[in-house]
This record gives sequence, C-alpha cells and structure tokens, in this order.
Amino acid sequence: MLAAVWLALAPSQARAHPHVFVDVALRFETDDQGRLTGVEVTWRYDDFYSLLVLSDRGMDPDGDGRLTAREKAALEGFDLVEWPDGFDGGLFLRQEARDIALGPPEALGVTLEGNRIVSRHRRALGPVAPAGLVVKPYDPSYYAALTLVDVSGLPAGCAGTVQSPDRAEAAARAQDVMGEVSEDRFAEVEVGVYYADTLEVRCAPSS
Repeated sequence: MLAAVWLALAPSQARAHPHVFVDVALRFETDDQGRLTGVEVTWRYDDFYSLLVLSDRGMDPDGDGRLTAREKAALEGFDLVEWPDGFDGGLFLRQEARDIALGPPEALGVTLEGNRIVSRHRRALGPVAPAGLVVKPYDPSYYAALTLVDVSGLPAGCAGTVQSPDRAEAAARAQDVMGEVSEDRFAEVEVGVYYADTLEVRCAPSS
C-alpha cells in the first residue's frame, strides 16, 4: 500500500531523494454558500512505480496499458488501505494559522493511462470558507515527491495561486535538518514540507 511505502524508513540519502513521483490534481466541492465541503484528489503515479504495483499484483501482463473490469475492481483503493497512525494522506490544509481537518478517504476509481496508474479519492472537509486557505500536497518523509499539476472547483470570485518551492533552498534546508540528527533518529526527520508546492486561495470581497 502506498501509505506504508511513504512511511518506510530509509537511509539518509534515500530520504533526501524521492523514490516515487506523483502528479496531484485537486477538485474542490462547494455548498450553496460557496463554502468548501470536500476535495477530490487524483494521484497519477510515475511509470516505474506503476509497473511495480501492477507486476506485484500480476496485472496487465501483456503491457498493453489496459486493465480488465476485474483488475480495476481489485486495484481500486490499493493506496488507501489501512492508513497507519501518523499518515495524513499527503494533503495538508491550513487557514489563519490553524489546521483544517480532512475526513477519511473514499475511493472513487482507478484507471491505467498509458503506463501510469491514476487513482482518485474524495475527502470531506468543513464546511470552510475558501478565502485564505493554504494547501500543500506532500509526503513528510519525502519518500514520494508530489507535484500539484491542476486545481479546479473553487467558487466564483476565488482563485488559487500555486507556488513551487525553490529546490536548491529546499535541499539545503533538508541537509541542515538531517545533519542535526543521529542515524537512529532518521524516522523523526520530516523534510518533505520544504519541497511542497503551495496553493493559496484568494477571494474577492463580497459586495
């Protein structure tokens, strides 16, 4: 399962360099007052990790990039099973210096696009007014690198701006943190936030 992979302990060099690459798309859901009530999360995995998952499960043996209905059903939710304590699903929301809680994941389907597994799930939230929301998709351990590639569903009058991290600065900060701990405490080191894309939501004042 993905959560176990993301939380796996690794040597310091492995922790500084991701082993799984995921493109992330977020589609927000709103109520009739324009408040956010949920978010649909799409994870598009890299070719190599997708191959490992399919091979391990004996799926798509001919490599034609197609899954049978039975294979899709068996694969659905493969990355959502038994999230362990401490794993927040790779998605963090804050507003006015407070964390926004998200509900447990609800699997919405999985497909194979080319050689890449694409899975979708939904998480409830709020309701929360969108103005001032800050969203960061990332793996704290940085075993997986998440890249925010698409955002949709924000209510009228609101727009999101995505800022990518300065990777040189992130690497320097990560190295400083890892250099401060002993090898037996690597499990406590979380450097993924330094590499996180940041979505900031701004809304026009209501008239």
